Amino acid sequence: MSTNGRRLTRSLSVFSLAMINLAAMGSIKNWPVNAEFGLASIFYLIVAAIIFFIPLALVSAELATGWPKTGGVFVWVKEAFGHRTGFLAIWLLWLENVLWYPTILSFLASTIAFVVNPSLLENTNYMVGMILAIFWGSTIANLFGMRASSWISTFGVIFGTFIAGFIIIGLGAVWFFDGQPLQISFNVKSALPNLTSVDQLVFFTGVILSYCGIEMSGIHAREVEHPQRDYPKAILLTVITILFMSLLGVLSIAMVIPQDEINLTAGSLQAFSYFVSAYKLDWLTPVMAFFIAAGALGSISTWIVGPSKGLLAAARSGDLPPFCRKLNSRGMPLNLLIIQAVIVSIISLLFLLMPSVNSAYFIITVIVSQLYLIMYLLMFAAAIKLRYKKPNIERTYKIPFGNVGMWIVASLGILASAFTLIIGFFPPTQLLSSGSGFYVGFLISGVILACIAPAIILKFKKESWNHPLPHEREEGK
Repeated sequence: MSTNGRRLTRSLSVFSLAMINLAAMGSIKNWPVNAEFGLASIFYLIVAAIIFFIPLALVSAELATGWPKTGGVFVWVKEAFGHRTGFLAIWLLWLENVLWYPTILSFLASTIAFVVNPSLLENTNYMVGMILAIFWGSTIANLFGMRASSWISTFGVIFGTFIAGFIIIGLGAVWFFDGQPLQISFNVKSALPNLTSVDQLVFFTGVILSYCGIEMSGIHAREVEHPQRDYPKAILLTVITILFMSLLGVLSIAMVIPQDEINLTAGSLQAFSYFVSAYKLDWLTPVMAFFIAAGALGSISTWIVGPSKGLLAAARSGDLPPFCRKLNSRGMPLNLLIIQAVIVSIISLLFLLMPSVNSAYFIITVIVSQLYLIMYLLMFAAAIKLRYKKPNIERTYKIPFGNVGMWIVASLGILASAFTLIIGFFPPTQLLSSGSGFYVGFLISGVILACIAPAIILKFKKESWNHPLPHEREEGK
């Protein structure tokens, strides 16, 4: 593979790919939210892993090793249902990502302000300047290639997941074995949630969404040293790490913090601050804030390049103008990354200037989730379709028990995605006072507009979009 006449090396090892997966999923920032229902949170985590996370990991491994090409979900859905549906899938992944940035950037800017000067949280100029600096800085860093991008992801995972996570787990273990008072009861009644409650079902969808993202690394399949051999190993390492740390981390927080004091909208730093205060280790809070910020930065960097490279694959198939296919000397989609940075900057400014940032934060999070889940429905359906449409394609990893095994695994993913998608249209109780009609109408309108946008783009497609650029001819495209 060459770019502008220069041959690119395959720079991602099993470890690097696992770090990208872990950075993309941003695990520990979800722990306080997942701890909201005490011991029953463990039930949710395990069930969500069985019906969604593990099926997603298995399907991703089979598709990535069968079609180890740059583009990930675009390539997989395109092979199954054609380029229009493939373009829709990668468009939804890219768009939900762009809409998600203002929320994670605001979180990161607020975390940094907490360490430097908490009064900056009320300073709009600081928030705007920090958000733009973080995103443009991360974009520029990614222009130096996948090796640089994977290093940023690794940095974020080491500090933001492993170190911070093991501090929380370690403190929880000390608290438990010291015989300190526990905020949860270890009995069967506490372990089983009330599944007839709509509010608890809405919470369960949040747990499922915390497992999203493992498929994104398939976009980088061509950068993996030995994709057929190494990709399944990276997936396995990711699944084991996420499950192990999430179960122990959520349990640690639930043991120490009273359930009614875990605020879903207050952010993870508040929960961690409460946690270390319980040990009279308040000096650790700024350190923890640094670790959380590092994790968020790694997640941002990972998502900056991933969906953009998927969109690049769509552009190379003629679904976008040739302008979108320009690469720099490191093989990174230069123009797409710049366009993305401009759009994110505009959306972030609008987000910060809204009268109620909290309401905007919530509704953006929900619509991002809806778009993501539609993409997952297409992906799981593509996995089933390809078993029949292209049965002879060699897949180094293949879901066991033939087509029956694929139907069982992918159907679990489809049912979990569809359930979460439907539940997302039911507003939480605290939002009913502001009008559930507006909430549902806004979500439905947003989802429809997002889904028809690719068709509108293709309606204006020109013949010149199909012509390969000089460096693409050199690659033998």
